[in-house]
Amino acid sequence: MSERVEYLHVTPDALVGRLQSLLADGGRMQMAYAWHPRPGTTEVRYLAAPGPHRLEVWQCPVIEARLPSLALHAPLLGWYEREMQDLYGLCFDGHPEPYPLVIDGAARDAADGTPNPALRAPLVLPEVGDPQVQLLGFGPVRADVVESAQFLFFYLGEAIMHYRPRLFFKHRGMETRFEGDDPLAGCVLAERVSGVGSVAHALAYCQAVEDAADCEVPARARQLRVLLAELERLYNHLHYFGALADATTLKAGQAEGRLLEERLKQLAGRLSGQRFMRNVLVPGGLRRDLDLPADLAGTLGRLRGEVESYLRQLERTTSYLDRLITTGVLTRAVAFDQGATGPVERASGLDRDLRRDHPYAAYAGLPVAVPLAEEGDAWARARVRTAEVRVSFDLIELLLPQLQPGEVRATCAVRPSRCGLGWAESPRGSLYYAVHIDADGRLARVKIKSPSFSNWRAFPFTVNGSNMMDYAINEASFGLTIAGCDR
Repeated sequence: MSERVEYLHVTPDALVGRLQSLLADGGRMQMAYAWHPRPGTTEVRYLAAPGPHRLEVWQCPVIEARLPSLALHAPLLGWYEREMQDLYGLCFDGHPEPYPLVIDGAARDAADGTPNPALRAPLVLPEVGDPQVQLLGFGPVRADVVESAQFLFFYLGEAIMHYRPRLFFKHRGMETRFEGDDPLAGCVLAERVSGVGSVAHALAYCQAVEDAADCEVPARARQLRVLLAELERLYNHLHYFGALADATTLKAGQAEGRLLEERLKQLAGRLSGQRFMRNVLVPGGLRRDLDLPADLAGTLGRLRGEVESYLRQLERTTSYLDRLITTGVLTRAVAFDQGATGPVERASGLDRDLRRDHPYAAYAGLPVAVPLAEEGDAWARARVRTAEVRVSFDLIELLLPQLQPGEVRATCAVRPSRCGLGWAESPRGSLYYAVHIDADGRLARVKIKSPSFSNWRAFPFTVNGSNMMDYAINEASFGLTIAGCDR
């Protein structure tokens, strides 16, 4: 087990009290998931972050498929409990929203496979008494290549009275797909959970397996992992600015953002052999060393100059600023309660970043600045990402002269009946993988806590009470993915 993670046994009766103590001390929950330690038994594990450099896993046995709901005390756990209800047939007593989350019904209704009709109840919508309030169902098929989702708007004129996203039309069962696989081969699946976060997913997965195997990754591999992760952050943030420019009708800004994104992807392809940098990471380090060109620092410096010019032009465009300022305000309290993460939470004043607070790879030896804003609106989210682009360039510039020669892969001998936890600060926020190894050395359970699963929960709080004209801009300002949410 990792020395950075403390595993604690907690009884169902003690859950609420332990959660209240955590919150009173300034800690925060991260996720919860169920698994079967043995046939016929179920355990729920809760991941808590009491503070920097500390993580706790609460192991709670499930008795007669019931547990007390923690959603009223930590609302961000509401979706995790509903997911366990749908996929594991559990009941969480006192849950404020006890209806299904996975729209197509339960993939695994109960531990014994017995169907539970209650899990296939219709979508619950608010009762509307005013005949002037109209309902608009937008999606799940949308224009262009946007991912499938349905958005339900209750609106009066241009004002949005209530908003409800339905996201789980293409539930792929990615976590279940890992089960029975060789832990050393699971990285191929992790890279495909969300294509735009291939490195982050692979990195968190590899570190979870390495944690379970007590594997020490060579220094050069840890440094190259940082290089790949920051390149992924850069091209994702530039994609974000292209999408935000598009939402504010700046077509030239959209085109330039996408061009700069593509140039970074091409650079990533030259370094790794693949534009999304897949098939490079593996438990134990890297599959192969990277052949870094001698002029890499110069190439990145020239790119940085073009990116800086692009971002300054956006910030000087008044029509762009007018559409972002005061749009989609996410308050600090709501961001905390609903589990917002990444640039979204940092734009609401929450000072959290896994690279600094729980260092991994080679981040412990780098000064990771964490940009913040307080307003919580679309402009704050854009400013935080602008600053993060600069931080990524800074980190790469500091890293390149420090690169050490040496091996890039250590033997990762996975032990039977072990578990591990890994994490990464993806471009969209905190990403966790929990892996469980069975007695035969195969994967028994893999849990993925993805940032978009958290941010999609927070997003509706910024839509209710807003207006139709701002919706597309607000959604673009969150940088959400549906594949990252619906695993």
